[in-house]
Amino acid sequence: MLAYRKDNRSGEGKSSVRGGKRDSIIEDVKILLAGGTGFVGRYLRWRLAEAGHEVLVLTRRQNPDLPRDSQVLWDGKTVAEPWLAAAGNCAAWINLCGEPVADARWTKARKALLTESRLDPTRAMVCAIAKLSSRPKVLINASAMGYYGDAGDKAVDENFSSGKGFLAELCVAWEGEALKASALGVRTVCLRLAAVLGRGGGLLGRLAPVFRLFLGGPLGSGRQWLPWISREDAAGLVAHALQADISGGVNAASPMPVTNRDFCAALGRALDRPSRLRVPALALRLGLGELSSMLLAGQKAVPKKALESGYVFKQPDIDAALRAELLGSREDFC
Repeated sequence: MLAYRKDNRSGEGKSSVRGGKRDSIIEDVKILLAGGTGFVGRYLRWRLAEAGHEVLVLTRRQNPDLPRDSQVLWDGKTVAEPWLAAAGNCAAWINLCGEPVADARWTKARKALLTESRLDPTRAMVCAIAKLSSRPKVLINASAMGYYGDAGDKAVDENFSSGKGFLAELCVAWEGEALKASALGVRTVCLRLAAVLGRGGGLLGRLAPVFRLFLGGPLGSGRQWLPWISREDAAGLVAHALQADISGGVNAASPMPVTNRDFCAALGRALDRPSRLRVPALALRLGLGELSSMLLAGQKAVPKKALESGYVFKQPDIDAALRAELLGSREDFC
């Protein structure tokens, strides 16, 4: 688990984040979070608040689950009051905005939405940083493992070149917009997220019901690598990136990668279901069109920067991670 605790040796009320080389103490940090109502954002918001940070959420509509003073309305593209003034008080900015890539076929309109929902908020945040006299110390901007395209069986760390195809080109453009903040003196991290595993959404939200109906199995050959990360470690890496001396592209993936076939076998074990009903590549291409290219491609991800900067993964093993998410207690988070 991503652990937070009170450290009486370091002073009353200071929150400690474990998962790096050492316990880094951060006091009274106010964090701006765009995309804080999504699958990963909700969990991250909870973890940061549990650590003692004040989190200000940028949202398109008033959220009844959030206190009014912890959210500011924003359309995701303009740079104006009131959010600009509120953002100026935040020492760290996190941007997780972006429509889910696997929710619908990649029609021309869908591609435009996927692009605009990522580039527009990122441009606006960098533009806002340029306007402020008191700038944040760090910007953590989401990206994706799709940056690398289909990398085959090669080990992919952050030095691996970008790939080809719609998703790879989108990620390159997305990171390009975010990295403009570095020219403004802001340390910028582009978190290349793998498939995030957590109950109630993401990859497990789509696959677990199918497996429970005895209909689960590999996609295509099943030999393609499926980079993954537990939601616990996705939040942990964000917390780590707030403090660690890292910048640029950062792979957010378990250090123990699995193939699509091995992932499906592990999910079957966790749910006590078979995982032999393979979906042929041709069926995926006919049913999903260009979106199938993302499902049939793979990246054998290596989180080199995270490991070298001292992050310790809490759930690196796929079997343990799936059991924790599917069979474990919900604790305080829903």
